[in-house]
Amino acid sequence: MSGQPDRGELAHALRRAARGDVEFGTAARALTTMDASNYRRVPLGVVAPRDAEDVAAVLTVCRLHGVPVVPRGGGTSIAGQATGTGVVLDFTRHMRSILSVDPEARTAVVQPGVVLDDLRAAAGAHGLTFGPDPSTHSRCTLGGMIGNNSCGAHSVAWGTTADNVHRLTTTGFWGDTHHLARGWAGAPAGLRELVDGHLALLRTGYPTGLPRRISGYAVDALLPENGTDLARAFCGSEGTLGVLTEATVRLVEAPRARALAVLGYADEGDAADAAAGLLPYRPLTVEGMAADLVREPAGLPRGGAWLFVETGGDSPAEARARAAELVRAAGALDGLVVDDPAGQRALWRIREDASGTATRMRDGSEAWPGWEDCAVPPARLGAYLRDFRALLGAHGLHGTPYGHFGDGCIHVRIDFDLLTAGGVARFRTFSEELADLVVAHGGSLSGEHGDGQARAELLPKMYGDELVALFGRFKDIWDPDGLLNPGMLARPHRLDENLRFAVLPREPVDVEFGYPHDNGDFSAAVRRCVGVAKCRTEGTSGADVMCPSFRATGDEQHSTRGRARLLHEMLAGEIVTDGWRSTEVRDALDLCLSCKGCRSDCPVGVDMATYKAEFLHHHYAGRIRPAAHYSMGRLPRWLRAAAPYARALNALARVRPLAALAKRLGGIAPERDIPELAPQTFRRWFGTRAQPPAQVVLWPDTFTDHLSPSVGRAAVRVLESAGLGIALPPEGVCCGLTYVSTGQLDRARTVLRRTLDRVEPLLDAGLPVVVLEPSCAAALRTDLPELLADDPRAARLADAVRTFAQALEEYAPHWQPPRLDRPVAGQTHCHQHAVLGDAAERRLRTKAGLTGELSGGCCGLAGNFGFERGRDRRRGDGADSGSGPGMGHYEVSVACAEEQLLPSVRAAAEGTELLADGFSCRTQLAQLEGRTARHLAEVLAEGLPGGPLR
Repeated sequence: MSGQPDRGELAHALRRAARGDVEFGTAARALTTMDASNYRRVPLGVVAPRDAEDVAAVLTVCRLHGVPVVPRGGGTSIAGQATGTGVVLDFTRHMRSILSVDPEARTAVVQPGVVLDDLRAAAGAHGLTFGPDPSTHSRCTLGGMIGNNSCGAHSVAWGTTADNVHRLTTTGFWGDTHHLARGWAGAPAGLRELVDGHLALLRTGYPTGLPRRISGYAVDALLPENGTDLARAFCGSEGTLGVLTEATVRLVEAPRARALAVLGYADEGDAADAAAGLLPYRPLTVEGMAADLVREPAGLPRGGAWLFVETGGDSPAEARARAAELVRAAGALDGLVVDDPAGQRALWRIREDASGTATRMRDGSEAWPGWEDCAVPPARLGAYLRDFRALLGAHGLHGTPYGHFGDGCIHVRIDFDLLTAGGVARFRTFSEELADLVVAHGGSLSGEHGDGQARAELLPKMYGDELVALFGRFKDIWDPDGLLNPGMLARPHRLDENLRFAVLPREPVDVEFGYPHDNGDFSAAVRRCVGVAKCRTEGTSGADVMCPSFRATGDEQHSTRGRARLLHEMLAGEIVTDGWRSTEVRDALDLCLSCKGCRSDCPVGVDMATYKAEFLHHHYAGRIRPAAHYSMGRLPRWLRAAAPYARALNALARVRPLAALAKRLGGIAPERDIPELAPQTFRRWFGTRAQPPAQVVLWPDTFTDHLSPSVGRAAVRVLESAGLGIALPPEGVCCGLTYVSTGQLDRARTVLRRTLDRVEPLLDAGLPVVVLEPSCAAALRTDLPELLADDPRAARLADAVRTFAQALEEYAPHWQPPRLDRPVAGQTHCHQHAVLGDAAERRLRTKAGLTGELSGGCCGLAGNFGFERGRDRRRGDGADSGSGPGMGHYEVSVACAEEQLLPSVRAAAEGTELLADGFSCRTQLAQLEGRTARHLAEVLAEGLPGGPLR
């Protein structure tokens, strides 16, 4: 069928044929234009099949319409193979079941959408694991791993995905099913004849001595001496041969104990030279990285580069002894052994986050994949890296290698200029020369992530024209119509076309925030999202906050990555055509809690809370806003006006019909109770007291002043007991938080300039500003200087901000808090986690004898978010992606609380102190669980002689 197919007809045919989700709307298409690569393609639509029958039905319809199909898992592919111009098959929604785990046979049967960590958890119940573990293990799918033949850190011990696949079930473009294992049963017609006719080429055409040969088709797996392994030959085919619907994978015994040896070397060349010599000690991993990629070197031994070498054993002592033996044999500058699980996790996170941190150079310039994962024989790695560095220098490029040194596989992001024609030309020239260099060292163009569009064009350099031509014939036998992920591996697209940056505006977009880390360029800020999808982690992930709305909905458009993709397409203007007025972008951002978790947890520092505020400012410019923007967005104004009438208003709020009317008019969710106003504000209380000379300024934030003045009184009690005199700033100061979170940035700027005018004398006096409410402290620390970048006072106030614990530690270092000696539960505020850090709070709790950990995550109330009556989110005719019926603000808010906060509080023993420094967190606990939590200042004040001030 020639020409562009009719999208409406195709969508109608697919909805009749398949029971899964068929989405051809703007948002669904925009969300799948990109993976984690440099490439972008606009699909016709997206289908999320429910089972293998759905897959067959979709393929049949697409063949009749002449439409290509690309299977997609977590969308973390780095070479472009998870993007396409036809129909995207999304396996992250329905086909994600672990069908069985057989501990005796050490196998598991899974559907393609199973997330690796879910399989590892199921296998772990039997002391087993799935060996390959790429750094995206918390969100990558087994189908994607099989498609790319993924590897990960533990391939030194357990090999690649292909080494761990037993049997595969696939569907071809004609709807035919293939059961692939060892032997020719299940092979498509003509395949055996192709192999038998080219035995000599298949035996001599592949490089040897490579543990990480991922490039090209593994046709040599069909040689008789290699066991005629059809399943292995299918691995790494990038969705070009068939669509995986079920896999039987092998499991391995997980070590009962592990230890981590961290070895320091002068540079990554020395580390690479040493890596191969450690392999005889049978480590589980040998990972390497240089200092350029380490945000915080604390905890690492001396050196400019490090090897992370993991050992296993039946006991902690055995694992540690093996690690200690490696340290003695390594010839490193320095080394250490870590055997406690928490310490190992912290160190591994440094390594796993490198895929994101590598996207920004030390000077803030952007770096990109493209030559992300070349591999050479491990013994040649040091020599290869030195030649690689020389080639970078010859082209004036920069990049910091890291990765799987024990397997000779190197990851690197390079500061290519992919925005200009000259830069793209240099990208091509460098790619061609680097391919020659890799081949000269006996290597593979891809050692983990596949060829995709990034490298497939250069496969003749590695394999020669004859074998590459055989690859084309191999694909044609499986896919005679050429509609399965075309342009990958066989007859590939050029490596310098379909670049995702080509559609972005060349001039900076007129915006309100300063975006200091992106040179004031909103497009560059949006480009920060490279698609590694750490925001798509489901379930709890330690203390991480990002991304609560995705974990609540499971919907890509409510992830940080999904929102960034929609903003990218808004700037591109090809799919999302109405710019700042886009309803698709608005709806995706609607469930963003502005928790700021991505600001710290995203490896590349995407700041979706700021992007949301920016978007809302432009979206509603000159238009009527939602009622909640007027009520809660302007809360400081209303509370100041209401303060004299607090008792009367509280009484009226207890009259249900009046409260219901007020909530309806104010855009407040009917399930919520309106918080009571304080009969006496904190500021008014403070004004009745004698005021000694001040050493600190105590910030009377809106929440403390009008809704929880007991927190302010307690803070005064504690600070004064520590010998710190207190001053309050003049009336009318505000951090602007509620205006920022609702995108009322003109008003926020006015409020903040007035604030600076009034606090300037205090800044001139050099006094620290103690802010009790974490969200307000975060707003002053980040939003203020980014909104008023032209006013030097903004940076001065931001630098003066301290949390309650930080102020005590810095300005009263010898003060000892009362010993309370009780356990605590509760939550670290999400803004504290993301912007301020909680190290001082942890140390203060320890001094006071408050034991236990606070939960991570987000409470779900998140200021105005959990109070807002959300818009109707029903999916309608299924044309667009959405969170489905019933998932409005209140439902998402509750789901977020149920993830970590509420379970931790319910599990707390009797007598446990509930801590929550944020007003939202305390309110959420009170309204959902009927539990009273307190600010740390309140708990400490109660323990002082005489108790808190009244």
